[in-house]
Amino acid sequence: MTGVVITGGPGSGKTSLIDALAQAGYAVEPEAGRAIIREEQGGDGEALPWRDRALFARKMLDHDIAAHGRSQQGARLTFHDRGVPDVVGYLTLCGLPIPDDVDQAARTLRYHRRVFIAPPWLEIFGQDAERRQDFAEAERTFAAMAAVYPTYGYDLVELPKATIVERVAFVLDQLGLGRP
Repeated sequence: MTGVVITGGPGSGKTSLIDALAQAGYAVEPEAGRAIIREEQGGDGEALPWRDRALFARKMLDHDIAAHGRSQQGARLTFHDRGVPDVVGYLTLCGLPIPDDVDQAARTLRYHRRVFIAPPWLEIFGQDAERRQDFAEAERTFAAMAAVYPTYGYDLVELPKATIVERVAFVLDQLGLGRP
């Protein structure tokens, strides 16, 4: 089965949407970045985005490759909180080169052609111990993802600024799955 990616900038409601899809019974893969930050903060902390962005990107890639593999093996549709092309977007945003293996992974590990992108939304944006980006960086991240996904052949569908229930219904309707 294939996976469906939900991308966008930080603080735009992606994870809340993924959580609601999980509650509706869909398989989900959580965001790599938050998991890596939590893990690194509990250890030596070298792969943190504010210490070594290239190493952080490498760990995100490893996580996303594994998540992609799990969704391909499963018999159910899986929603991904970000996908492999997000690593390319992150590196681009940071002004870092895109290693050949990262580009190759983004080209060969395919998701559903329709990718949902959450726009910057100031009213719900917030920072915490794992999300240190400000709103301006959230906007730049959105722009980076909006530029990267089409270069890999994906069709972006912008999520409405709406309640979580309305966003779930929108995603499911867009995929022809009806309402939960």
